[in-house]
Amino acid sequence: MAEPNYQPIACILHERLEFSVLRRIPLMLEYSGQKLRVLPLDVATRNGAEWLKFRHEDGKEEEIRLDRITSFKEILA
Repeated sequence: MAEPNYQPIACILHERLEFSVLRRIPLMLEYSGQKLRVLPLDVATRNGAEWLKFRHEDGKEEEIRLDRITSFKEILA
């Protein structure tokens, strides 16, 4: 079953997320009014939508649809 109303994100943003997963680059991720430092673990396609799995600083893992991410920025230092 396809995810309702999924809107694919721009390819360049998808590639940045995949690169962050591969290089284990932390992200400042903004979604649902929250701004959190997270470690991206995986980008996957499932049920007609793309998802980011990530770990919070407290070790809790979460997954979010890519089109629900407001913004993100790599933390390179």
